[in-house]
Amino acid sequence: MKLLIFAGSTRQHSHNRKLAREAAAMARASGAEVTHLELADFDIPMYNADLEARGTPPDVMRLKQIMYEHPAWIICSPEYNASYPALLKNTIDWASSPVKSDPAWTDGFKFSRGKVVGVLSASPGALGGLRSQSHLAPLLLNVQCWVAPVNFALSHAAEAFDAEGALIDEAHRKHVQAVIDQVLWAGARLAGA
Repeated sequence: MKLLIFAGSTRQHSHNRKLAREAAAMARASGAEVTHLELADFDIPMYNADLEARGTPPDVMRLKQIMYEHPAWIICSPEYNASYPALLKNTIDWASSPVKSDPAWTDGFKFSRGKVVGVLSASPGALGGLRSQSHLAPLLLNVQCWVAPVNFALSHAAEAFDAEGALIDEAHRKHVQAVIDQVLWAGARLAGA
């Protein structure tokens, strides 16, 4: 199973980037073919229809293709003001925008339709980013993804990782593994594997 994992953050010491790295390592150990994507590696401006009218940026096209090629995703979302961050919304907005000049991409949901998506979050607070998940799920449903019912919100994330970025608490690892397992299980079934 091809699994795409990314965090909705580009901050250097982001808890969600650490969580995405850890989830990627755990998913590889579970036998998945993992692509760990860093949004910082893509030059994607804030969405603007006037800008798009001049041509969809090349990195948006690259991102669309990567997302399309993976039947299962795990997204690690930060929580800003009780919701997911603008970076994550902007990424989905660009990826879902039809490319009228390219017959292969006139369907805005081609990149996302039928994908199984697991949601993780991490936050220094007590709720672990849970409110960002409650806002992210409807966005994913709107772009025709299947949202895995098992999720995990890592609270007190500043103390949750060791110096190498690994989760310290075995219970946290079990929660992350449960999300991975469900996404891989459902992704394989929906992909007909």
